[in-house]
Amino acid sequence: MNTLVLVEHDNNSVNDATLAVVTAASQIGEVHALVAGHDCGSVAEAAAQIAGVAKVLKADDAAYGEFLAENVAPLAAGLMANYDAFLAPATTSGKNIAPRVAAHLDVMQISDILSVDGDKTFTRPIYAGNAIATVQSSDPKLVITVRGTAFDKAETTGGSAAIEDVSGPGDAGISSFVSREVADGGDRPELASAKIIVSGGRALKDSETFDQIINPLADKLGAAIGASRAAVDAGYVPNDYQVGQTGKIVAPDVYIAIGISGAIQHLAGMKDSKVIIAINKDEDAPIFQVADIGLVADLYNAVPELTGAL
Repeated sequence: MNTLVLVEHDNNSVNDATLAVVTAASQIGEVHALVAGHDCGSVAEAAAQIAGVAKVLKADDAAYGEFLAENVAPLAAGLMANYDAFLAPATTSGKNIAPRVAAHLDVMQISDILSVDGDKTFTRPIYAGNAIATVQSSDPKLVITVRGTAFDKAETTGGSAAIEDVSGPGDAGISSFVSREVADGGDRPELASAKIIVSGGRALKDSETFDQIINPLADKLGAAIGASRAAVDAGYVPNDYQVGQTGKIVAPDVYIAIGISGAIQHLAGMKDSKVIIAINKDEDAPIFQVADIGLVADLYNAVPELTGAL
């Protein structure tokens, strides 16, 4: 089968989520990469060097400059005449574009796959990750979103794919880019790709307390900062920090949960972490059921002590 992978890019480079999608797509068939954007030649060249990519389709048009789903989805759907499967990362952009592609093709979408188990057969989480379903599609075309943490990232070098210019419908005229506000994480790693994450919960009381307790520990560890939905809803941190079923799905080497009780919604976003460390004064908190290391203690004493010892 021929597969078409949607390339997401940041600052003229292919992001990690796309590299994981390339790995998933290579288990289905030959991989072609779709780079849509404005002045995106450098991204296309980077995509051509990814190991496993056989061809890069470059759609360079101002209409695709801000990656609006209403413009990119018709482009991808129009190219699907030559492909059996369309794959996108299970990110904000991917989840916005893929359903529209599925609607254009009149097929169902298979969301958030964890593995490729055979011809048109995949596993995906259900019930907030508490069960894994094996699904098989009978549609003539596949539209799939891929959980990036479930697949190894493809190597960014070693490939030598040809780059082919393609065009699409352009601006659909039904949406327009107004503005973008990006949370400044400073020198900290990006949450979705960080090897160490320090997350705080509602027990941190307010944004000032959150910063005083969480930030110094994250700085010492070179870690990204995350938060539970309760902490985000309370306004302690921006929603870009949210880890969970309705936030970001992460699987770092080390995940430190501070003052987080461990609601199912949160566990769904981080329980695949290699090592989970939980600090909570409630010994019956659900987070301890998935933690590799648990400390029953008052976080206001334990975390500063831990930070000072590093």
